Amino acid sequence: MAMTKGRGGGPGAGLSRVSGALLAMSRHLEVRDVLKTIVVSARELLDAEYAALGVSDDHGGFAQFVVDGVSDEQWKAIGPLPRQHGILAAMLKDATPQRLADVRQDVRFEGWPSAHPEMSDFLGLPIADGDEVLGAVFLANKRCPKPEGGCGFTAEDEELLSILAQHAAIARLYERSRELTIAGERARLAHELHDAVSQKLFSLRLTAQAATALVDRDPGRAKDELQQIALLAAEATDELRSAVVELRPAALDEDGLVATLRTQVQVLDRAHSAQVTFACHGVRALPAAQEGAVLRVAQEALHNALRHADARQVDVTLARHGQGARLRVADDGRGFDPSAVRRAGRHLGLVSMRDRAGGVGGALTVESAPGKGTVIEMEVPGG
Repeated sequence: MAMTKGRGGGPGAGLSRVSGALLAMSRHLEVRDVLKTIVVSARELLDAEYAALGVSDDHGGFAQFVVDGVSDEQWKAIGPLPRQHGILAAMLKDATPQRLADVRQDVRFEGWPSAHPEMSDFLGLPIADGDEVLGAVFLANKRCPKPEGGCGFTAEDEELLSILAQHAAIARLYERSRELTIAGERARLAHELHDAVSQKLFSLRLTAQAATALVDRDPGRAKDELQQIALLAAEATDELRSAVVELRPAALDEDGLVATLRTQVQVLDRAHSAQVTFACHGVRALPAAQEGAVLRVAQEALHNALRHADARQVDVTLARHGQGARLRVADDGRGFDPSAVRRAGRHLGLVSMRDRAGGVGGALTVESAPGKGTVIEMEVPGG
């Protein structure tokens, strides 16, 4: 991403450009890439010589530490990642900003490795979500005339850095949410697959061994065994597919459909430049399979709107419909011609969504046109 040095157009204009770029980038890049962009942006916008961002681990150190202004050779010579001590510890433990005329003169300064670059004036802020401190971001050596005995960094610099720190917090929270989701899904999938498929795979292996033993002395029986292998493989495939399709996200079991969907919408609203809203009207608990299908369809529709449609507004509504519910996901994105999409073989997940709806006795409708946005509705019957 090209960055503008200094503050052409004023700090607000510079921040607006960086903020929009970071929110757009967060859709596509790994979290570490987003953190690196934040560090580079902070150093260049505030005209500092050095910048760094650390994400805390649970053991007094840093799970990630991103720097800018230090060469690869310097970084290797510095040695292991820093621990949480000195000024870093003050930001992390007390959640307080630090703006210092000379970090080396502070009573909390504990020195640094011999290969570490010299730093004087210093601006550091915690990266926090409410009361929880997730890490810290700091700058050193502002390129400007220093006031006598004072710090080159200003209160305005601190305000701008605090907003970039909020972007870092969003990126870290997104990463944590994804890690927890993946871990939970993997554990549940392993359990489901073991119960549903392991017996079939065991039978498949025994039958294959029998076919191998018979292939020379009794080809006729070996052929029968091979046909049995094909049948067992088909059954195992069906059960595997069923286990994956019916896999119910852990959050549904804990919180139910409404709370799970609301939380996911809130995360997406924070992580993307588009405004994403959620409204719920009188929905009752649904059978587990229907709740799982509704959530999956909502996720697919949101993915399409935010990743492919360049939507600026996405509204998710879940409302009671008879004994069941109706999901509506509407966006103001670029839209498409549904018939042309089908003819071209590009379904944007529409086939999967229709299959999920039909699999629980529901129905899916799609309304869209080029330049007119998209509305996806799913109805389920309830129980």
